[in-house]
Amino acid sequence: MDLPVSPGLILSLIIVVIGILIIVKGLVVVRQSEVMVIERLGSFNRLLESGINIIIPFIEQPRAITMIRYRKMGDDYHAITSDETRIDRRETVMDFPGQPVVTTDNVTVTINGALYYQVIDPKRAVYEVENMSQAVEVLAKTTLRSVVGKMELDKLFESRSEVNNEIQAAMEEPASKWGVKISRVEVQDIAMPEEVESAMRLQMAAERKRRATVTEAEGEKSAAIAMAQGQRESAILNAEGDKESAILRAQGEQESIKLVLNALGDSEDNKQTVVGYLLGQSYIKGLPNMAKEGERVFVPYESSALLGSMGMFRELAGSPEDAVTAHLQSRGNRDGLRSGMVGGASSGS
Repeated sequence: MDLPVSPGLILSLIIVVIGILIIVKGLVVVRQSEVMVIERLGSFNRLLESGINIIIPFIEQPRAITMIRYRKMGDDYHAITSDETRIDRRETVMDFPGQPVVTTDNVTVTINGALYYQVIDPKRAVYEVENMSQAVEVLAKTTLRSVVGKMELDKLFESRSEVNNEIQAAMEEPASKWGVKISRVEVQDIAMPEEVESAMRLQMAAERKRRATVTEAEGEKSAAIAMAQGQRESAILNAEGDKESAILRAQGEQESIKLVLNALGDSEDNKQTVVGYLLGQSYIKGLPNMAKEGERVFVPYESSALLGSMGMFRELAGSPEDAVTAHLQSRGNRDGLRSGMVGGASSGS
């Protein structure tokens, strides 16, 4: 038996179903670090933070934001575009493909960079720019070309951190208008033409060879300077030793002369006699050297007078005179010279 369905029951069921749909549609759960931009009848209304939120279905709608991400497939990058109603506030990395850049020395290099950014103001990111991620990417590429275009190739390799800082500083102001904070920019890879890379290798090898040559030359220079300094110091020490030795010998001779003068008396004749005695001693010391070369010895005439002046020193220095006389006699007998040369009389042979 069919039970009659009243119009009131049907209306009640419809209301219940609509209520359930409203609750399901109006209940929104936002995860941590995410935010949603809510529009009411096409106008901005509010931001939904993390947690459980309720919206009015069909009247309030989340506004989507367009995001571009790159996926590397082999050696190529493919852009993937998506419309997302949930805006991620975490730091995001954009690894965009390599860009050809011309340096000041007209070398075309391909630079692959990575951009780290964070959405600070979701409202601006949605309403101030049409496609936030694309705008940030284009800004990064143009800034990269502008900064690198002011540098030479060698400077570019030496100053990667400087390039990163300049790009970040140039992007901060325009990106802040879009509610985006540029955390940092990293130059990952710099690709050069093959001929430029080969030239750089040759230049690097030549530079290393030059440094080795300079280092070797500096070592030889230091060694030569050290050797010269050692020889100089040695010569100085030898000269000082000779000087002190000569001074001591002179002082000894001075003392001996004083002793002789004290023994003989301090008269002018005695002084001349002492001078003749000293000269005679010098002749005696030089006679052995005079006879070393040649078969004959010629004694100057003045030597007889000097040797004769030594007669008064027989008791003090008799042995030197006798030694000179014996030496000359022995040489005269062997070489045919007359022994009378010692006495001072020279006769022709």
